[in-house]
Amino acid sequence: MAHVPAAERRPQLVQAALELMSREGIAAGSTRAIAAELGVAQATVHYTFGTKKDLYRAVVEQLTADFIGQVRAASPGDGPFGEQVRTLVHALWDAATGEEGRCVLLSEFGSLAMRDADLQEIMLALQREVEGTATEMLTALAAAHGLTLPMPAREIAVHFLSGFDGLTARYLALGADPAAEPEADTVRALDLLVATTVGLCLGAPAEIPR
Repeated sequence: MAHVPAAERRPQLVQAALELMSREGIAAGSTRAIAAELGVAQATVHYTFGTKKDLYRAVVEQLTADFIGQVRAASPGDGPFGEQVRTLVHALWDAATGEEGRCVLLSEFGSLAMRDADLQEIMLALQREVEGTATEMLTALAAAHGLTLPMPAREIAVHFLSGFDGLTARYLALGADPAAEPEADTVRALDLLVATTVGLCLGAPAEIPR
């Protein structure tokens, strides 16, 4: 393969690592396997990423960027506040579970982080970025509707994301097919999560969907 500047090689290696780990798991992401995935020398991976922590950080940052970018690209439409929240929540669900292997990969990183201080630091940065993005989007949506939130937007965002994380964990436990539509219990649970989140935003009891 022709010489490629380091600035171009890095994103190529990150993408190769991401695709490999999504298919086969983090443990399969050795420098040798990543090099083979892209068709470069193993030394190229070592040269680009000095440590495994650097590689893991780059992969998690790319996962986060892809995830947040997909949610930001979703248009909430022009409907009522509650319906717009629902649209964004379902876009978030599609971003989290729609691409095979990515949700599992993030879960793997989270599990490993429980016993690895370096990974814990990386996953904490991801959590803060996701919470910050949710807070920003909720604040903007409330402002667009002239709503004054009865509590800090970040508190509502953290509450919502805690429930959402629980639903994605359930999704993984059920071994759901990413290509299939969410099963009825999942759709119902997402709608309940929307209702409670909207209720917190409006400072009123949630209107539970039937």
